[in-house]
Amino acid sequence: MNRIEAACINGVDQRYCVLGDKPENPVLLYLHGGPGDSCLPLVEKFNASLAQHFNLVVWDQRGAGLSYYPFTASNHPTIDTYLEDIHELTLQLLDRFHQDKIYLIGHSWGSVLGVKFIQAHPELVHHYIGCGQVVSMKAVTAEQIAFVRTRTKDAKTLTFLDNYDDAIAGQDWVKTLLKLNKLVIKHGGSLYGRSNMNNLIWPFLTCHRYSVKELLNRQKGSMQSVTYLWHELMETDFTNIHRFDIPVTFCEGRRDYHVSSSVAHDWYETIDSPRNWHWFEHSGHFPQWEEPDRFHDIILQEIAQ
Repeated sequence: MNRIEAACINGVDQRYCVLGDKPENPVLLYLHGGPGDSCLPLVEKFNASLAQHFNLVVWDQRGAGLSYYPFTASNHPTIDTYLEDIHELTLQLLDRFHQDKIYLIGHSWGSVLGVKFIQAHPELVHHYIGCGQVVSMKAVTAEQIAFVRTRTKDAKTLTFLDNYDDAIAGQDWVKTLLKLNKLVIKHGGSLYGRSNMNNLIWPFLTCHRYSVKELLNRQKGSMQSVTYLWHELMETDFTNIHRFDIPVTFCEGRRDYHVSSSVAHDWYETIDSPRNWHWFEHSGHFPQWEEPDRFHDIILQEIAQ
């Protein structure tokens, strides 16, 4: 194991990596963010210790990273497409490792897929772990704007924020979206204590998993995924969901203003089924990589019992 593997998932050639040396260990499937933001080098750098206890499966979702292929206006996936992929991949992994259920981690965009999947197929999942959990994308955007507004006095930035709703409805909406995200990052709302994402970019440049062409495909995959999926993603709203048929755990950065952890916590308080919440005091949107040792310990304490 510990190598890139190919799988035909719902008719599309895709790639994943299994980190782990004991086939008898339980399966832990990681759903990356984005949409389209593959993360294998980051999981290998920060979370490889989990592979001692799990068959840690890091999947490049269709159209992303090593699973890149070009989307078109007439042929592109929807959120339901990814849910079908997760279902098929899960069945393949359970058959391969002779198990009946997986453990599931969803980060950011992956947390949207994760919540939807455990609603549809609770019989296939032992336990769900959400990081940077999305609850309501409209609330996320409102919190991003409010965060930047409290951190700047720049007149151009304030004008941009005032006009955001009109701009995001216009022809250059992708440019508008990316500008807001860059402002959140610049003011420390994505990575705690940092104004850029350089430490999450460097592992991609130094790993042996991606060729130069594949690194370029990763960028293209990320952009096309945002372009074709963002409007559907913006309709995400889990605020009226209060019960799950499996235990759920949330690992959230106290300083996450990229996908507001305060919005996630308000929702968590309404869940009336087995649940756990863990604040990461020195993290933003990426607690699994900003405080990886604590993340590892929580997974073992609550999940691998």
